[in-house]
Amino acid sequence: MPTNQRLTGAEAPEELLAEQYDPSEDAPETSTTVPTRRDRARRAPVRTTAAKTPATTAPPARPSSRGVKHHARSFFTVAAVAGLVATVAIPAFAATRTDPAEAVTIQQVAADNAQSLVVASEASPAAFDRGGYSATTPEEIAKTKAEEAAKAALAARVASNAASSAAYTGAIAQSIAASGEVVRPLTHFDNFGAPYAGHKGIDYMVGRGTPIYAIADGVVVASTENGPGWGVYVKIAHNIGGTSVTSLYAHMLYGSRTVQVGDTVTAGQLIGQVSDTGRAYGTHLHLEIYVNGAWANAESWLQANAR
Repeated sequence: MPTNQRLTGAEAPEELLAEQYDPSEDAPETSTTVPTRRDRARRAPVRTTAAKTPATTAPPARPSSRGVKHHARSFFTVAAVAGLVATVAIPAFAATRTDPAEAVTIQQVAADNAQSLVVASEASPAAFDRGGYSATTPEEIAKTKAEEAAKAALAARVASNAASSAAYTGAIAQSIAASGEVVRPLTHFDNFGAPYAGHKGIDYMVGRGTPIYAIADGVVVASTENGPGWGVYVKIAHNIGGTSVTSLYAHMLYGSRTVQVGDTVTAGQLIGQVSDTGRAYGTHLHLEIYVNGAWANAESWLQANAR
C-alpha cells in the first residue's frame, strides 16, 4: 500500500484505527510545490500500529490488614469451639470410664451441698404414721404431750397390777342395792388413777369380767359396742335429790351390756362387765360423773354420796 494513501472508515483495518500522526503533517506547505523525496518522507504519516503490550506480571498483592484481622478472628473462633467441645466431651468420657460403684449422681451432689434431703426417683415413699400429733399450736402440743405422759403412767400402773387383777370368777349378782340409793359401781377394785389432762374420769383397775352396777336410779341415754375411744360403754342420766347427774361406764366387755337406750334402771342394777375395749391399757372401768352438766371428780363424788 502506498505510504501516502490514507485509509478511512471501514476500510481501515482494526489494528490501524488508532493512529498517531507527526505534527508536521498539518504544518503549512513550503514555497516549493513539488515535494522532494525528503519532504515526502518527512511528511508521510507515521503509521504506527497499536502494538499489543505484552502482559506484565503483577507483583503479588500484599494481604491487607482487614484480611489479617479476619483470619485472626476465624482462628480464635475455631479455638473457642474446640475448647467448648473439650469441656463437654472430656468429662463425659471420664464419666463413662468411672467405676459405677464410684459414680456420683446429681441427687447425691445436691444432698451434699444442701440442707434438705434429695430422694432418688427409684426410692419408695416412706409411710407416715397416722397416729402422730395433729396439734398445731404450742398449747395443743403441750396438752397432747401431757396426755401421752399420763397414758404411759397409767399403762405402767396397769402392768404392775396385772398379776393381782386376775379374771373375775365369782358369782354375778343382778342387783346390789335398793332403789333410791347411791352405790359404787364395783364391789371392789385393785387400784385407780387420778384424772389427767384430757382424761375426765377415774380408772379402776380390776380383773376382766368383774360386774359393773348403776350408781343410782336412772334412764339409759347411751349404750353401744363401739364408742369413740371408750369401746363398749353405757351412759345413764340420774335425778339425785333434785340434782341432775350423769354417769358413764367405759371399756366394758364385748357382749356384756344388759341395758339399751331408753331402759329404766335402779341403783345397783347390773349393766355390764369390766374389760379393755376401746383405747385402754389393761382391764379397768373408766367412770365419769357430770353434775348439772359439769365434770366432777368421780371418786370424790362417790366418797361424798355413796353409802
